[in-house]
Amino acid sequence: MSLNFPLLLVIAVAVCGLLALLDLLFFAPRRRAAIASYQGSVSQPDGVVIEKLNKEPLLVEYGKSFFPVLFIVLVLRSFLVEPFQIPSGSMKPTLDVGDFILVNKFSYGIRLPVLDKKVIEIGDPQRGDVMVFRYPSDPNVNYIKRVVGLPGDVIRYTSDKRLFVNGESVAEKLIGSEPNTLGSAELYQEKLGVVEHEIRKEMSRYRSPPDNQWTVPAGHYFMMGDNRDNSNDSRYWDDPNIPKELLGMVPDQNIVGKAFAVWMSWPEPKLSHLPNFSRVGLIK
Repeated sequence: MSLNFPLLLVIAVAVCGLLALLDLLFFAPRRRAAIASYQGSVSQPDGVVIEKLNKEPLLVEYGKSFFPVLFIVLVLRSFLVEPFQIPSGSMKPTLDVGDFILVNKFSYGIRLPVLDKKVIEIGDPQRGDVMVFRYPSDPNVNYIKRVVGLPGDVIRYTSDKRLFVNGESVAEKLIGSEPNTLGSAELYQEKLGVVEHEIRKEMSRYRSPPDNQWTVPAGHYFMMGDNRDNSNDSRYWDDPNIPKELLGMVPDQNIVGKAFAVWMSWPEPKLSHLPNFSRVGLIK
């Protein structure tokens, strides 16, 4: 069972905040009253006794200590920036296994934590964006892919690994063979919208059925990995619980944010590698 970290964080903030509020309204006044009563009953108050009377209950002490830290983390993670680690090679060569990335949480609108309801419109995903989203078949799992199809687009991917958007072939240029693959994989420069980026194709692998075509419904997006022959993306998703016309599509409410930077890389297994910063930079 996957842990719902945003929900746990919200609960932790609520509990700590409630403890701080209870202390402000009830416990602190009682402590002050007890100290005042003690001071009025003796001629020479003992500082040790006053310190004991003023001591906060342990739970209240922890709650008040953790509340500001957890609240700041909640605000940053929910509305500004959230870190993720890349678990697979589906976005090679743009992103590699072990890359730590930053995701802009407000690029596509301000959303309430846990409920994921958009409350402020700011912008929409653009073709070519690298986007983190919750997998439609299991919203507890986060995926990262590139936005290929916008609402209303007709997407076609052919058996010779060419991408078409609304009937037009997406521009691509061969860069050369991927290093250390003995020519079995090639790198291309692709242009999606205004975004130029690299993609990877394996010469001996053909996963796509010939001339597959999809129409992107309103409020949905079509996603593909840059590692075109090793990516579980919109071309392959299948779920009997999702209507046929929505298969492979990412609904707007599943959007997490726009990936914009790599800040560290730490390949698995971590005990065998050291963190490195050679891949630090903005994501194209």
